[in-house]
Amino acid sequence: MDTPVIIARDLTKVYKMGEMEVHALRGVSLEIRRGEVVAIMGASGSGKSTLMNTLGCLDLPTSGEYILDGEVVADLDDDQLADIRNRKVGFVFQSFNLLPRSTALSNVELPLRYSHTKSGRKEKARLALESVGLGDRINHRPTELSGGQQQRVAIARALVNNPSIVMADEPTGNLDSKVGQEIMDLLLNLNKESGTTLIIITHDSKIAAQTERVIRLHDGRVLEEVA
Repeated sequence: MDTPVIIARDLTKVYKMGEMEVHALRGVSLEIRRGEVVAIMGASGSGKSTLMNTLGCLDLPTSGEYILDGEVVADLDDDQLADIRNRKVGFVFQSFNLLPRSTALSNVELPLRYSHTKSGRKEKARLALESVGLGDRINHRPTELSGGQQQRVAIARALVNNPSIVMADEPTGNLDSKVGQEIMDLLLNLNKESGTTLIIITHDSKIAAQTERVIRLHDGRVLEEVA
C-alpha cells in the first residue's frame, strides 16, 4: 500500500454560468495509496461530487495536475479518458443506475461491452455477481430485486473489469441502516480480499468512521484529513 494510485496537486474546477464563475474546487491536493479505504466528506456544495468526478475522469480539472495509476490525465483525449475510466475505475452510485429492462447479468456485462471484451463476458459477469452473493439472481431484472440487491448488482458491475479503484457515491444513501451496513461490509470485505482502492463519498459519519482515512472538504478546499 506504499504506491499512490491517485496523486492530485492543486486541482481547481471553475464552472462558468453566464457571466458568473463558480469555483467548485480551489486548489485541492491529496494522495490516495493503493489498497487504501478513504472517505470524502463535506456539506452540500463543498465540492465532494466535483472532486469525485475529477478523480474518476468523468470531468477534467480547470487547472492542476492529476495522475491516476501512473497516467497523467491532462494528456488524455476524450476516447482515452473513457478508456481509463473503464479500465481503472469502477463506479457505484446512490441511485444504482441500472438498466431497468435488463437482467442483473446484462447490467454487469456492460463495462465488458464498452471495453470490447469479446470472450467470456457472461462468465465474468456471473462470477462478479456470485462474489456479491447474487449468483441465484442473475436473470432477475431490477424491479424484481430489493434495494440492497440492486446495489449489489451495481457493485458487481463496478468490479467486473478488475479496476484499480472503486468510487462509491453515497452507496448506502437509498437504503435503510441495516441494509446499508450490509453493503458497507461487502465493500470493505472486497477491499480486504482484492486490495482494490475504495473511495467513499458520504455525509454519514458512521460510514466514514469505518474507513482508514477521512478527507473533509469545505468550500472546495481540503479542510482536514483524519486517519
